[in-house]
Amino acid sequence: MSSRTSPAGPPVTIRRAVARDAKRLTRLVRGSGAYEGKYASAVAGYRVGPDYIEAHRAFVAVGADEQGERILGFYSLVLAPPELDLLFVADEAQGRGIGRLLVAHMQSEARAAGLDRVMVVSHLPAEDFYHRVGAVRTGTAPANPPAVPWDRPEFEFRIPSG
Repeated sequence: MSSRTSPAGPPVTIRRAVARDAKRLTRLVRGSGAYEGKYASAVAGYRVGPDYIEAHRAFVAVGADEQGERILGFYSLVLAPPELDLLFVADEAQGRGIGRLLVAHMQSEARAAGLDRVMVVSHLPAEDFYHRVGAVRTGTAPANPPAVPWDRPEFEFRIPSG
């Protein structure tokens, strides 16, 4: 587990996701404001199940609130082929550095796994975010209708050996 303080708010802890997180992660994906309107089809019916969590390196960023632990965001790293499969930050937690913390954690995990690069197919509204956190644009993933009827930018994180 690692704890870090986001720029505006209480400490954020990043921990491995567990099966009981599945419903909350699914709600975070489906409720993302980045997937409203024309992008809704990409997450309609999307499910992050316990089987997915167990099969991949999924991590959650959590903070405390009145009800206890609150999931602020999460990511999933696939090792073969190396890919950042999912990265979501709760709408109300955006702008606090949670995404940047998750990317830094992912890079650390990738380095520990011996990876030298990790690709990501970005959601169009997230393109600027990936630029800001150091990903390099490498191409375009073609549309995959009906769920994703638009082309998406592809990026790569280069993971320096540590």
